[in-house]
Amino acid sequence: MPDTALDTLDGRRNIQHMVSEKPVHHDPGHGWVFGGSYHPPPRRVLLKSFHPIMEEGPFDSDQSELHWWDRLPSVPAVVTLLLRQQNRRRWKPKSLAHMFARFPRLQEVHYEPWREWNFKQGLTDRQYPYLFESIRCFNGNLKRLVVFENFNQQYPMTMQRFPFGVEVSGCDIIRKPAPAVSRIVALTSLKLEHLAASFIVDASHFFNIEPSWEWPNLTSLVLTSKLLAPDKSPIEIGAMLQAAAAVATKMPKLKTMEIWNGRKGVAALFKYQVFHDIQQARITWRGTWEFIMEPSVIRAWEAFVQQRHGWRLDLTQELLDEATIKSHGDAIGYLMLSGQVIRPISLQQIRIEQTALKGVMTMSE
Repeated sequence: MPDTALDTLDGRRNIQHMVSEKPVHHDPGHGWVFGGSYHPPPRRVLLKSFHPIMEEGPFDSDQSELHWWDRLPSVPAVVTLLLRQQNRRRWKPKSLAHMFARFPRLQEVHYEPWREWNFKQGLTDRQYPYLFESIRCFNGNLKRLVVFENFNQQYPMTMQRFPFGVEVSGCDIIRKPAPAVSRIVALTSLKLEHLAASFIVDASHFFNIEPSWEWPNLTSLVLTSKLLAPDKSPIEIGAMLQAAAAVATKMPKLKTMEIWNGRKGVAALFKYQVFHDIQQARITWRGTWEFIMEPSVIRAWEAFVQQRHGWRLDLTQELLDEATIKSHGDAIGYLMLSGQVIRPISLQQIRIEQTALKGVMTMSE
């Protein structure tokens, strides 16, 4: 599949076209009835789709696999690496760390893993620091890092049940990012020009930095936070946004900072951006509910803008219709993020998948 969307000018029209052009699948045994999916896949099918790469060979152990990677020649010609969400099979973070080390001139990485659907999430989160520390140490030319942890809201419901409706534990409905992962991603980003880290980190953890940390080259930062939801505490949201203003003082070249969240029925974006041509800075709130920013938050950003540019700060707010947000893919489209958070074709695939699964989502609501 090509890496760019087939119709970049009209993604919504193209999604409908692709769905309508697909053959009608009728396989009741797997949940498909005349082209629509009406129950989630069984647990065993779901786990098989996300089976780890190289889990069953050809290596006797993880250590022998890592030694194999280390024996491969260095490939300085590779400057961009794309690992898209289309491949649901999982790369182990440690394997990726040793793979990336073979590309010493990497300048851009797009990594789109899927979240785990059971207790393995904790194990994976404990391996992510190894991956990002390796990127920081062995890829000194890296300028752009885009990490998007994809998910499907119906899969956790599948994993929480055995047959006959028996509840089991081990899969959160909403992902809880590990603070340690957010911290190592922040440390890895110190020399970057662009960082986008979605769902794998939380902005509230990312902004808990060491006083000595600085981002001399960073122009664009995009993060997600589960705090940006209508049922969360405005006090906690305000504290995070004040912390964001404090961290922005460590980023002398910053042009845009975007903190967002999205899932079915929920979309929210806090955006800071500068316009050098008109000498103005702007903060935008765009979301499915009205959020009143505390005066302390506004003062923190006004102080930052005055210190950095000597300009005034403009504030705007835009409301979105929650009924239009069918998934996190829709949220990305309606929030109009300016920093790239996912490959265009990957976003298109997410929205197409959501269209195909609408029968399941209706029944599970």
